Amino acid sequence: MPKIKLPTKSPRIDMTPMVDTFAVILTFLMLTATMRQDEPANVVTPFSISEKPTPDFNTMTFLISPEGKVFLNMDNGPDTILKLRRKLLEEMGKRYAIEFTEKELREFEKFPSSMGVPINNMKEFLAGKTSKERDPFQVGIPMDSTDNQLGMWILCARQVNPAINASIKGDSETPFPAVKKVLDNLQEKKINRFMLVTSLEATQINLEEIQQ
Repeated sequence: MPKIKLPTKSPRIDMTPMVDTFAVILTFLMLTATMRQDEPANVVTPFSISEKPTPDFNTMTFLISPEGKVFLNMDNGPDTILKLRRKLLEEMGKRYAIEFTEKELREFEKFPSSMGVPINNMKEFLAGKTSKERDPFQVGIPMDSTDNQLGMWILCARQVNPAINASIKGDSETPFPAVKKVLDNLQEKKINRFMLVTSLEATQINLEEIQQ
């Protein structure tokens, strides 16, 4: 008696659940992500072969423009509840007898890029709603002998975060005297180790030489 042969069917994979999940994740990322804010100065960092990444936390970065202007950025700490940026501005306000409001402190805390604003113009800067209103105040942090606000920013940053590290981001056209002033201020505040932000240099691999 011949065996009964059951009909065979090719398996069918329903991709609908996976597509729905992907759409939900994509929508969530689009709604929660923030656009990267442009830096106040265009800086083309030099190339190097170092692959050591810049730390995400406990870092203050000095951006030095080709014109020698200095801008400062500091992260909010490894945990957002620390509110280190807020504490930094509060400390600077005490040093210069400026009382910042709750709204101004929040604006400073969430500002996404470097600042180069004299402390006396900080209130006007934070009151701006657009980059067009704020950009005129981005003239660089004063660091001359009569008004060395850069040194005070460094001192206050170390007070609110003793574990902070320094990074310097400059352009190949940045004048050396501006870099030296930043280094002098760091050394005066007992910061003798710092990192230089560079771009990873592309290297060409010759397969024939490797095979030989």
